Amino acid sequence: MAYINETPKFTKKNTLENTRAILEKLGNPQDQMKILHVAGTNGKGSVCAFLSSILTAAGKHTGLFTSPHLVRINERFQIDQEPVGDQEFLAAFQQVMDCVEEIEREGYAHPTYFEILFLVGMVLFAKAQVEYLVLETGLGGRLDATNAIVHPLAVILTSISLDHVEYLGDTIEAIAGEKAGIIKAGAPVIYDASRPEAEQVILKKAEEMGVKAYGIRPSMYEILSETDKNIDFSICSGYYEYSGLRISSVAEYQVMNALEAVTAIGVIDREGCFTEEIIRRGIENMQWQGRMECVLPGVILDGGHNRAGVAEFVKTARRLEEAHPVTLLFSAVNDKDYEHMIETICQELHFHTVVVTEVDCDRVVRTGELAGYFKRFCQAQIIEEPGIGDALDAALRSKGEDGILFCVGSLYLVGGIKKELIRRNAHDQF
Repeated sequence: MAYINETPKFTKKNTLENTRAILEKLGNPQDQMKILHVAGTNGKGSVCAFLSSILTAAGKHTGLFTSPHLVRINERFQIDQEPVGDQEFLAAFQQVMDCVEEIEREGYAHPTYFEILFLVGMVLFAKAQVEYLVLETGLGGRLDATNAIVHPLAVILTSISLDHVEYLGDTIEAIAGEKAGIIKAGAPVIYDASRPEAEQVILKKAEEMGVKAYGIRPSMYEILSETDKNIDFSICSGYYEYSGLRISSVAEYQVMNALEAVTAIGVIDREGCFTEEIIRRGIENMQWQGRMECVLPGVILDGGHNRAGVAEFVKTARRLEEAHPVTLLFSAVNDKDYEHMIETICQELHFHTVVVTEVDCDRVVRTGELAGYFKRFCQAQIIEEPGIGDALDAALRSKGEDGILFCVGSLYLVGGIKKELIRRNAHDQF
C-alpha cells in the first residue's frame, strides 16, 4: 500500500501500448474473461454494481473492478460481490511488479497509480477464473488504462456531464468523445440518451465501429411506488419489458442506472440465461456504497460531487424533507465547484442545521471557507467542526430522533464517515 500510494495519482498517462506491453508480459489475463466495459460521468459505479448483482444472481462467476475505494483498497476488486482478500491482492501485486521491473529494463515506463491497480485487477480476476468481468473506467475512456482491452463483450456509457474539464474538455461533446473512445468493433453499445449533444457523438462513433447502439431514456421506465427505503418500477424500453422491479434505494436516478444495466444484460443474453426472476433479484439485491446509502437510521451518505450528481441528490432529498427535519454534514475538495454545489443545495433544500468539516486529503477546503458560502446562501445554523468525528457527533445531535442527516459533497467525506463508524462499532459506540 505504501508503494502504491507513493505512485503519483495525477500524472501524465502512459500510452495504451505501454499498458498492453505489461499485460502481454503477464500473459494477457484480460483475454480470459467476457468484459462489460463501462464509462460515463455519473452513474457508472452504480451501473457496474447492478450488472455484477444480476450476473451473480444468475450464478455467473463474476469480477467487478471499480474506483475509487472508500475505506480499503480491496473494495476495488470484487469477486462474486465480495472484496478480494489481502493475500490474494498481495500475490497479484507482486506478480505485476515483477513484470514491471522486467519491462522497465526494456525501456517501457513505470505504470501510474491507476495503471498498477488495473493490472493487479486483471491478474486477480484471471487467477480466480471469472467468466464475466464488469470493468469501470477510471478517468475518461479513450486514453484510460482500462481501454487497453481489445475485445469487450459490450460497452456501456452512462450519463455524461461536465466534470474533469481540465482533462477531458469543457463541452459535453468533447467529454462524450473521450468516453465513447472505449467503443470497439464487435461490441454493442448501450448508452444514456438523455443528452442529445452526447448522443450524437456516441452514435457517430458506434457507426464508425459498425456496432449496434441501444439508447436509454427516462421515458422507458415508470415509477409505481416509493417509500423511504425502496422504489418499485416497471420497464418498457422498446427493447425489453419487465414489471414489478424494485431497487433498495430512495434515489430515482438509480432506476435509470438499473434500466441501463438490465438493457445491457438483455443485449448480451444470447442463450436466454437471464430470466425475469433473475433480473428482479439482481436489481433488488444491489448495494452500492456512498450513493444515497443509509448507514444508520435516518443517516444517508451521498458522494455526488459534480453538478449533475448534486442535482440528483437534491431531487431525492427534496422528497424526503417533506416528512422530516433535515441536517446537512458537508465537505468538499478544492478541484470541485463547491461554491455552485453549496448554492444549489441551499436554493433547493431547507436545513435546520449545517455542519461543515474537513476531509483527509491534500485538496481539502477549510471549514471557514465552506461556512462562509453557506452563510451567504442559507439561513440555517452553521457549525464548524474540522474533525470528522466531532462533525458527525454535532450533526447527529442536530438530527435528533425524527430527523434526517445527509452527509454530502465528497467521496472523501463518505469514506471518512465510514471509517469513523467502523472505529466506533469496534468500540461498541453504536
